[in-house]
Amino acid sequence: MELGADRFEQKLPLLEELVLGSDFLGLDIEFTGLRSIFPKGQQTSLFDSPAEWYLKTKKSIQQFTVCQIGLSMFSSMGRKSNKYIAHSYNFFLFPTTLGIMDSEFSFQASSILFLNQYGFDYNKFLKNGIPYMNEEQEKKIKQDLLTGNWKVRSTLDKDQMKVVIDEVTRWLEMAQEGDWMTLPDITGFQAFEVQLVLRQALPTVWTLMKDKGILVKKVSRQYRWCLENSSRDHDDCRREKILLSARGFAVFFQMLVKAKKPLVGHNMMMDLLHLHEKFYRPLPESYEQFKLNIHGLFPVLIDTKNVTKQIWKELSFPRASNLLEVYEVLNSDLNPTKNSCPVIIHASECIKYVETKYPHEAAYDAFLCGSVLLKVAHLLLYRTTGSGIRMEPTFPQYLDVLAPYVNQVNLIRACISKINFSGPDSPSNRPPTLILKVKRWPGVDEEQVYYEFKDLCKFDVRRFTCNQFLLMTNKFKDVRIVLQEYRYHPDLQVTLYRYWRHSPNINCILQICGVVTTWAFLAFILGGSPSIIQ
Repeated sequence: MELGADRFEQKLPLLEELVLGSDFLGLDIEFTGLRSIFPKGQQTSLFDSPAEWYLKTKKSIQQFTVCQIGLSMFSSMGRKSNKYIAHSYNFFLFPTTLGIMDSEFSFQASSILFLNQYGFDYNKFLKNGIPYMNEEQEKKIKQDLLTGNWKVRSTLDKDQMKVVIDEVTRWLEMAQEGDWMTLPDITGFQAFEVQLVLRQALPTVWTLMKDKGILVKKVSRQYRWCLENSSRDHDDCRREKILLSARGFAVFFQMLVKAKKPLVGHNMMMDLLHLHEKFYRPLPESYEQFKLNIHGLFPVLIDTKNVTKQIWKELSFPRASNLLEVYEVLNSDLNPTKNSCPVIIHASECIKYVETKYPHEAAYDAFLCGSVLLKVAHLLLYRTTGSGIRMEPTFPQYLDVLAPYVNQVNLIRACISKINFSGPDSPSNRPPTLILKVKRWPGVDEEQVYYEFKDLCKFDVRRFTCNQFLLMTNKFKDVRIVLQEYRYHPDLQVTLYRYWRHSPNINCILQICGVVTTWAFLAFILGGSPSIIQ
């Protein structure tokens, strides 16, 4: 089911009920861009520590925005039945524009073309996106509402507001106390702003929100004071309702946080960064603080990319380059537990996913995440208990076999392959680093070295000394290939990097030690020679 700003608030009670009644949640997010184009040397690379990777990626998160969130809520259909029902929702989002809050974000051409290829409707994102804000923005809005320090956000709105004020001012000159007029076709946040500005600018008017627009009534100053301080002030202009509407999806985000349900994604690191930045708080400078914050928000994270990587190696499944291919392999006869896997049923509001595939539609991908999780967990349980799963497994049993993967989120292009959100990160399990020594190639740089090896395999390259470069890859076979192919190369000497052997600091210390030892030995010889002669 698709939800935009027009129906979101009325669906909130149902969404909360579905979340609280679910066993776990599948998540997928689509963005207006993925990676910023940084100057040379500032892109993420396999040389980056997790903290370095985080600080570089943080800039991209702040530059782009979320355009669609998919959530699929999986609920068991009974203890004795290994069946699950999935309620899948697409949420189109657009940043809140209220008061002086006016977000800036970028579009990345490749990301737009990619989503467009899969039928993404940008009109729903731009025209009917659900507003959202994080806690810092919420505090600012609250402060403006409480203090009455309200400003209109854009030149266009200022022009429209001036026209409205001029119209009401002219009407006031002729109107009698108790007369009223209607400002038609003003809805949404604009209606809130018009009422706030009119009440702020004109002390002898009162405003009410009606179906056909805003009703403006001429009142005395005394009656205006009574209205402002009485409980008869209608909900449509109360601070609480304005704030609720402006918070939008952030209200539902807080429901997800309070529910503490397991959150399942596929390659979900970027999703988590955006969730923190857009709905919680601006990303902190500290990588460790970011980990603590996410773990506090979502204590149980499961990245199906991380889970399936190991299973694929052990069972020699064919290579799957995306989430849909992973799902199809697990649904095929290659999966030894295909016939005993959990049965997953789409809820009635999501029947379009029953027969048709919608890759890269957020709700569909969220459904795939949850389905892959159940099928992989069943496969792991099958292997743990042998071939005899006698009783229908429960979701807590599935969580038990998934324990080694919980809170381990896949990381692309860094020195480690996953981040541990519930403890220290594991040491690197990447292939060993290579060191290249260049002869008879004056002025060679990192880019030239990259293209030297590109046709054979791809390496991240970093200059080490004036004629030495470090090479890193995420494939062990690439290391073996290059060591073999360049074994006897006359100008390019490639070997395994050893810190104790190649580090300039270690070499410097060894040279100093060598000099000191030599002088000590000479001093001993020269100092001891007279006694020998005697």
